Amino acid sequence: MKTKYIIILFLALLTNCNLASEKQTPEAVKKTFQSKYPGENDPDWHIDSHGNFEAHFKMNKTKYRADFSPKGNWIETETSIDYKDLPEAIKKVIEGNFDKDDITEVEKVISASKGTFYDVEFKRKGKNKDIEFRASGEIMN
Repeated sequence: MKTKYIIILFLALLTNCNLASEKQTPEAVKKTFQSKYPGENDPDWHIDSHGNFEAHFKMNKTKYRADFSPKGNWIETETSIDYKDLPEAIKKVIEGNFDKDDITEVEKVISASKGTFYDVEFKRKGKNKDIEFRASGEIMN
């Protein structure tokens, strides 16, 4: 009986997976990706909950995720970083206003609309909270 539930769970997860094949990814998206990241020829494509295309790839041993609209417009690129790599101004704001032990993820984001910022995710009951910071320590949201 347990095996049956595991198989059903696996199939449910598989059907909810939003992997996009190379053929499903629009040419405009692939073209913009290649112009931003020349030489990176093998991204893993996914479709996010907003219908945008995500390229997951690795350059110089660093993992990236770049988001593109279906029309090929670049939205943003993010990469996970260590807390120690945050700008000092952000660390000071966090240490003065938040519990550093509640941090679950830190990302550096370069966005077409917001510029460069840092997204710090904190554990919260229910749903984790993301706080976006400028390098100066200014909280954006």
